[in-house]
Amino acid sequence: MRLDIGDIGRLDTIGAWLLSNFQRGLAGGGAQLVGGSDQHRRLLERIGQSDLSESPRRPRGNILLVPFEQLGRIIIGSGQDAFAANAVQGRLLAALGRTASLQAPLRFASFINQFEQIVLRAIPIVALISVVVGAIITQQTILQLRAFGAVIFVVDLAAILMFREIGVLLAAIMVAGRSGSAITAEVGAMRIREEFDALRVMGVDPYQALLLPRVVALVVGLPLLAFVGSMAGLLGAALVARYYGDVPFNIFIDRLRDVMTPTSLLVGMIKAPFMAFLIGLIASIEGMKVEGSSEALGRRTTSSVVKSIFVVIVADGLFAVFFAAIGF
Repeated sequence: MRLDIGDIGRLDTIGAWLLSNFQRGLAGGGAQLVGGSDQHRRLLERIGQSDLSESPRRPRGNILLVPFEQLGRIIIGSGQDAFAANAVQGRLLAALGRTASLQAPLRFASFINQFEQIVLRAIPIVALISVVVGAIITQQTILQLRAFGAVIFVVDLAAILMFREIGVLLAAIMVAGRSGSAITAEVGAMRIREEFDALRVMGVDPYQALLLPRVVALVVGLPLLAFVGSMAGLLGAALVARYYGDVPFNIFIDRLRDVMTPTSLLVGMIKAPFMAFLIGLIASIEGMKVEGSSEALGRRTTSSVVKSIFVVIVADGLFAVFFAAIGF
C-alpha cells in the first residue's frame, strides 16, 4: 500500500503521529509513504523513531531541590504581583484623575449600586460581629481587672480599642471576605466572557466604567462601616459591663465621655480609606488575572480574599506603629 502525502499543506505532530501509527498497523509497517515535502518527511521520520506505545512522563526532579524551586516560584510570583499592582493602581488613579478633572464622568448609578451592595447590606453582619467581639473582649478584661478592683477601667479599654483598632479591622476583614471576593468574581467572569475586550472595542475604558465605581464605593463606605462596627462593639461592651461587671449604663457613659477623644475616632477613620483602597486594588488585580476556566476563577477569588485579609492586618499594624511613633 502506498500513502501519498504530496497534497498535505501543513502537518503537525498529532497528524504525523496518526500517519505513523496507521502505517505501523498495516502489515507490520508494510505501507509506504510517498511524496510530501522534506520538512514533513523529517517530521514523520522523527515520529517513527519514537516509542508510541507509552505516553511521555514528566521527568522526576531532585527532591532536595523542591524547596528552592518553590522559593523561586514565590519570589517570581511576588515580583509579578508587584508589577500588576503598580499597573492596575496607575490605571485606577488615571481614571480617577479623568473623573476629577471632568474629562470622564463617574457612573453614578453604578456607584450607588455598588455602595448598596458593599456598604448598606454589610451593616447587619458587621454590627453583629462587632457586638460579639466587643462583648468577648470586655468579659475577658473584666475577669482580669476584677482582681485589682479596677473594673471601671474596662470602659477605657473598650473605647480606645474599638475605635482605634478592632472596629476598623473587623469591618475591613468582613469587606475583604464579602465584597473583595465578589469584585474578583465579577471581574473574572467578565474576563472569561471577554467583556473587557468588547468594552475596549467600543471605546470604553473598563477601569473607568467597571473598576472605578467599585473602588470609590469601597473607599467611601468602609469608614462608615468602621464607625458602625465601633459603636456596635461599644454596645456589646456596655451590655457585658452592666450584667457581668456590675457597671451601670450611666456610669459607663460618663466614663466614656471622659476617656473618648477625637483622636481615637480620627485614627480609625484615617485607616479605613487606605484599607479600602488596598482591598479594591487586590480584588481588581486578581480579577484581571482570571483567564480560561471557572477553576481559575475560583482560585483567584480565594487568593483575593487571603491576600486582602493579610494586607489589611499588616497595614493595621504599620498604622499602629506609625501613630504610636508620632504620639497620635
